[in-house]
Amino acid sequence: MSAIVNKMPIFDAIFYASSGNILAIITNYIFGYWLYEKTKKRLNSSKIGGKTIYYGHKYGYFSLFLSWLPIIGDPLTLVAGLLRLNFFWFIIIAGSLRVGRYYFLTIIV
Repeated sequence: MSAIVNKMPIFDAIFYASSGNILAIITNYIFGYWLYEKTKKRLNSSKIGGKTIYYGHKYGYFSLFLSWLPIIGDPLTLVAGLLRLNFFWFIIIAGSLRVGRYYFLTIIV
């Protein structure tokens, strides 16, 4: 917000904010991917873990539509990596929503 208030071009502000945010969600995805390797035996052996993985694969891409929200968005991107959702679709959905969030914020300001 301060970039726009200080007369930074809107396209530049959206680009830099979105780029940093997309790099952050990629980092979360990679961390979740790594975390699965460390916990897969425990997750698959428990009843709740198995159900969680099942529902995560069933509704995982739909839950990414909430990833633009400030508080719950980053944990959702971590879970996407944990569930091993397709990275291409992950970037398309979560990345475009992050760009859209900053575009919307520039319209408000």
